[in-house]
Amino acid sequence: MISLPHWLDPPEIRTRPATADDCADLAGIHAGSFGRDWSEAEFEALLRQDNIHGFLALRRRTFRRSAPVGFVLVRIAGSDSEILTIAVAKPNQGNGIGRQLMEEALRLVYRESVQTLHLEVEAENDPAVGLYTSLDFETVGERKAYYSQGQTEGRTALVMCLQVR
Repeated sequence: MISLPHWLDPPEIRTRPATADDCADLAGIHAGSFGRDWSEAEFEALLRQDNIHGFLALRRRTFRRSAPVGFVLVRIAGSDSEILTIAVAKPNQGNGIGRQLMEEALRLVYRESVQTLHLEVEAENDPAVGLYTSLDFETVGERKAYYSQGQTEGRTALVMCLQVR
């Protein structure tokens, strides 16, 4: 059997806590995923808050280098929590990275004894809605014209909730 060099191993995804040093990467991924960009300063201000936690997904590439490909930010407020934002860089979507990030968020809120986890998602974002549904989130409301981004008619947001405990 021929042994291949380790740098030819297939790419792998790992997650780690996001820090203020990651804000440029978070802003870049977010800008490529949503119509409204969040600045590096906005991400830094969020990550400096004690009740906000972030996870960054990194994809190992050849030569063992890693590149950021997604992130999630979670706010915990007592027994309640919410996903502030989650984004996966477009070339990496559909590869399970969003699920991996959501599972990190779920482990966090479970460790913190949180009762519920909320999020908002564009109703037409079928892949995201499918992911959240597969994680047992339920739609508990709608916000009409919530996502407008300069459009004449805004898009609907679904409010989804998971009972963690």
